Amino acid sequence: MTMTRLCETVTGDSMAQLLTARDGATLGDLLELRLDGVGNLDVAAALNGRRVPAIVTCRPTWEGGRFEGSEQSRAAILMRALELGAEFVDVEWRALSQSSLGGFEDILKRDRSRLVVSSHDFDGVPADLEDRARAMRSIGARAIKVAAMAVRLTDTLVLRRIAQDGGAIVIGMGDAGVPSRLLAARYGSEWTYAGHGVAPGQVPAPRMLNDFRFHRVSASTRIFGVVSTNAMHSFSPVMHNAAFEAGSVDAVYVPLPTSDFDDFLAYASALGIEGASVTIPFKRRALQAAARSDDLTQAVGAANTLRRCGSDWEARNTDVDGFLAPLESAYGAPLLGARASVLGAGGASRAAVVALVRSGADVTVHARRTEQARELTALGAEVGPWPPTPGSWDLLVNGTPLGGVGQREESPVPVEGLTGQLVYDLTYGPGESVLIRDARKAGCNTLDGLPMLVAQAERQFEWWTGQRPKTGVMADAVRGKNTQ
Repeated sequence: MTMTRLCETVTGDSMAQLLTARDGATLGDLLELRLDGVGNLDVAAALNGRRVPAIVTCRPTWEGGRFEGSEQSRAAILMRALELGAEFVDVEWRALSQSSLGGFEDILKRDRSRLVVSSHDFDGVPADLEDRARAMRSIGARAIKVAAMAVRLTDTLVLRRIAQDGGAIVIGMGDAGVPSRLLAARYGSEWTYAGHGVAPGQVPAPRMLNDFRFHRVSASTRIFGVVSTNAMHSFSPVMHNAAFEAGSVDAVYVPLPTSDFDDFLAYASALGIEGASVTIPFKRRALQAAARSDDLTQAVGAANTLRRCGSDWEARNTDVDGFLAPLESAYGAPLLGARASVLGAGGASRAAVVALVRSGADVTVHARRTEQARELTALGAEVGPWPPTPGSWDLLVNGTPLGGVGQREESPVPVEGLTGQLVYDLTYGPGESVLIRDARKAGCNTLDGLPMLVAQAERQFEWWTGQRPKTGVMADAVRGKNTQ
């Protein structure tokens, strides 16, 4: 089984920084030495002592790099690298397509089998990209590299078509392009690049290999993912990929960041994605997109899990059981008759309401927009003021985004309103949310969203794969992630 190679990109402001970065890049199959912007440049020193084959790049400012000198000077640097035995040099298509090659003629004459012809578009995916790729191939180089900024997941599909002709490295830049890096084998890319933000959307090599199982992914590997506007911040990939590894399942789970659910549906169809976790703000839309769902999911009116069934999707809601799994012991008493206030009226709150009503709690929904809260009365809840009145609840559930990604230091309830027995904050992230911190100071018991995240994910994994994840593997993975 042939795997796509991983190339670690390193650079620096000085030779000392470049060499330190080079020697610290120990995980890749290839090494890209970015010489643009390096002071007191010594090409021989950059190449001497390399551990793996090197791609030497000296990117000009006009194509996103840091080299400000003449084209003749840049060509001389790359020619020197070839003379010193560099396995590859990267030259921009724009430089080679000029009427005057500015010194690059010698590189073309020297050895095209060690030449990578590259093109980078930082503003989007140009309409003529496939035509450009054909023109780049006419150079007769070892490979072409085509990178374009993706705004939507489907923006990267043209890159996959380009790679199918072979001899190509294709990359979607930006967050929406991250799946093209993680799924490079599915795209048909010969290699992809890892690094610490040298290019938009680059993922560090340790994360590529440890969190996303990069060297385990082939063209036949099953694909799952998390669909959300905040997918890049989700802890779900590290959990599911750890469970796939422990269970010897040939599958990978990746972030699928999008602001348009139809974009995900089209992308999933093209890539053959088999299942997805669905989070803010798409849970209700996921249910609408499914051809089948069970009674519980229909009762909630929102789905957090999709599974491919032929050409259709099947929907489930694992949030209800996931919500209850840690709550029943944390509350320390039967939920029957408990006064439960649920904040928010989105998909997570709907699941919480259904779970609490079925457990016999008296549930009140509080949302900043009262009309949204009224929609949940059909699930058996009452509508209350925003925020809840002090002394009106025993259990407070935060189903709003406040305290989550990008809003970790915001709380939906002032500290003086925290007067009940247990505060259950469904958000999660590094450290404690303000709500959890305030609740503990106010004397409340607390429960954050990580135990629910794990419990619902375990149920997703079993539904997708037909096997239970190994005990504790998901919890251990997410605990490790939460301390980073």
